[in-house]
Amino acid sequence: MAQQQRYEILIIGSGEAGKFLAWTMAKAGRRTAVVERGLIGGSCPNIACLPSKNIIRSAKVAELLHRAPEFGITTGPIKIEMTGVRQRKRKMVDGLVAMHRDRYQASGAELILGDARFIASKTVEVKAKDGPTQTIEGDQVFLNIGTRTAVPAAPGLREAKPLTHLEALELDRTPEHLIILGGGYVGIEFAQAMRRFGSRVTVLQHGPQLAPHEDSDVAEELLKLFQDNAIDVLLEAELLRVEGVSGRGVKVYVRSSRGEKTLEGTDILVATGRMPNTEGLGLDKAGVELDGRGYIRVNERLQTTAPGVWAMGNCAGSPDFTHVSFDDFRVVHDNLKGGNRTTQDRLVPFCLFTDPELARVGLNETEARMRAIPYRVARIPIDAVLRTRTLSETRGFLKALVSAESDAILGLTAFCPEAGEVIAVVQTAMLGKMPYTALRDAILTHPTMAEGLTPLFAAVPARSKTGAGRAGD
Repeated sequence: MAQQQRYEILIIGSGEAGKFLAWTMAKAGRRTAVVERGLIGGSCPNIACLPSKNIIRSAKVAELLHRAPEFGITTGPIKIEMTGVRQRKRKMVDGLVAMHRDRYQASGAELILGDARFIASKTVEVKAKDGPTQTIEGDQVFLNIGTRTAVPAAPGLREAKPLTHLEALELDRTPEHLIILGGGYVGIEFAQAMRRFGSRVTVLQHGPQLAPHEDSDVAEELLKLFQDNAIDVLLEAELLRVEGVSGRGVKVYVRSSRGEKTLEGTDILVATGRMPNTEGLGLDKAGVELDGRGYIRVNERLQTTAPGVWAMGNCAGSPDFTHVSFDDFRVVHDNLKGGNRTTQDRLVPFCLFTDPELARVGLNETEARMRAIPYRVARIPIDAVLRTRTLSETRGFLKALVSAESDAILGLTAFCPEAGEVIAVVQTAMLGKMPYTALRDAILTHPTMAEGLTPLFAAVPARSKTGAGRAGD
């Protein structure tokens, strides 16, 4: 007979939002359990954010070694050992998992490893990996179940057993020719990293530009970067079919504006988007509705359609960033305490860890035009920031959007070294509702990358008498 237990707080999934909610509620004296099917701490420390940036750092070291003479340093022959790259990543992940286990123990939250499936309202059946099946009820239930790679339904693609980011992070060899499906964030980061490890890389992007959500000038700079890195890019490419098996050799048939083409590679990586992990959970038995894409339907407080059931992170349609999932935890926790925090009007930054980094906070020009928001734009080449001369990293630019009707900062796009740190300065100013002139007139440390904000905002055009801006052109 299945064991049955009841908890005040029952969390399905131990991702960023789930684990912080568990630790916080358990420390507050609430009887709390987390059911996790395998990745203790969620995707970020195991198979996503941190492992990928670990690999990217190794690739950066490889690139610097190849450039050693430029810095006046003589080295011997350089050899990439992917087993060593993988071991460094695994060591980091093991340490992070151990840290998470310690946090669970210290908080008093119970971590249950197994697969959960709803059998009734706020009640799940959990099949433990090593142990009996048990039934668990929660006074309040929280879903933090994440997403997974979406594999397109192209003929032969699934049969080719393509890599996803999971397998790519576990490679113990350098692919001779890696074909990447998708020119979004994941595809772009892996393309540059694997090229630096010595792979020939081809990126197939269905749309007309890389990084489809960014401005065209940003996409053009990324394309130039890839061209200079000897990464082949085929835009507006429709995948027709795939033959072979990834790792042993594949043929990829595509159609573009230049006609049909056959590419031969050793490996194929799918990076075309994500889909929610909502199948097979019995959410209908819990009264939890999904939207048309299979994500959990929530309101601005992250409440589902079932009373006492909440959803957090990207399974609820939140942006695919760990820092957003952490904020989802804060939204839910504040509401549990009687507050009224919501997900509306959040200022969400992001950073793409290419080299140089691409980061943005607030609106870009494309979004401002779509919303008919008049704006002024300032842009400077990054080599105007003298810190780049000391680094020998002079590729990129800074671009700021300022309201045409006031001095409010609308957004910043940074394509430069340490871009993720630079946008944090502007995000802070935006949260504080500071005018752009505050950054223009600030005394910023020399020589730093953030110092570039002074000449950038000094380049903002004066406000016109009519208040018209680019969106009204």
